[in-house]
Amino acid sequence: MNAPRGLNLRSRQARRRLLRTVLLAGGVLGAGMSGYLPLAYARRKRLRPPGALDEKDFLASCIKCGQCVQVCPVQAIKLADLVDGFGVGAPFIEARDQACDFSCDAVQCILACPTGALVYQKPAFLGTRTGAALAAKPVLKAKQKDAEPTLNLRERIGVARLTRPEACLAVQGKGFKGTARGPAFEGRLRYTEVDRWKPIRIAAHPYDLKECDLCVRECPIGGAISIETFTAADGKVRRQPVVHEPCVGCGVCEMVCPVEPTCISIEARGGWQT
Repeated sequence: MNAPRGLNLRSRQARRRLLRTVLLAGGVLGAGMSGYLPLAYARRKRLRPPGALDEKDFLASCIKCGQCVQVCPVQAIKLADLVDGFGVGAPFIEARDQACDFSCDAVQCILACPTGALVYQKPAFLGTRTGAALAAKPVLKAKQKDAEPTLNLRERIGVARLTRPEACLAVQGKGFKGTARGPAFEGRLRYTEVDRWKPIRIAAHPYDLKECDLCVRECPIGGAISIETFTAADGKVRRQPVVHEPCVGCGVCEMVCPVEPTCISIEARGGWQT
């Protein structure tokens, strides 16, 4: 027996009201999240290009022109979009995807910056955050045979930390064979034994290592990281990466780490701790 016509009409109207309510609630929630997400993302520390001023001064000085992006030979520098909140259009580096390996030698992003947001040496009236100052100009491995092997940098942009030592292949006494991040990984790196001036895809450079030391092997800065022997809690002698003071926070170690998720990470704007 068919339901009364009036009952069907009221049922359809009720469904329409429910649908409008759901859509309205979704719109309100979406609008709220559109305001919240930028604030949430803004709390995340971004790794800035080499020579970046401290965050407040950097954001005040950067005009988001993108010149640093244009000159980066490995396309490590990206511009923040809307969800990044404060600093929309400001340059940053996502080291796990593509680190700065100093393929340009002279740090072209600093040379290209028209405002002083990226500098070799900050003016005296600007302070230095704790642990940012480098004890000496970093030595670039690719320039070790040059008359002037150093980079003209005075402060680090971050510092590497062994965040998951239990996952580190070196700690486990394991080697590594294959491509560091798999055949589909698009990240590039300068291998001086291949071509000093032309970075190539990491996926095109396979490894066959008895002991994994990729973070040490591919670090572009001399003396920034090494593999050291230590005695573990179980009494066994093991080996692990140890970060040293010359670390500038470039992110190459994070990019080449074959463990997923990475066991060594860059603390953006982190400082050296003795």
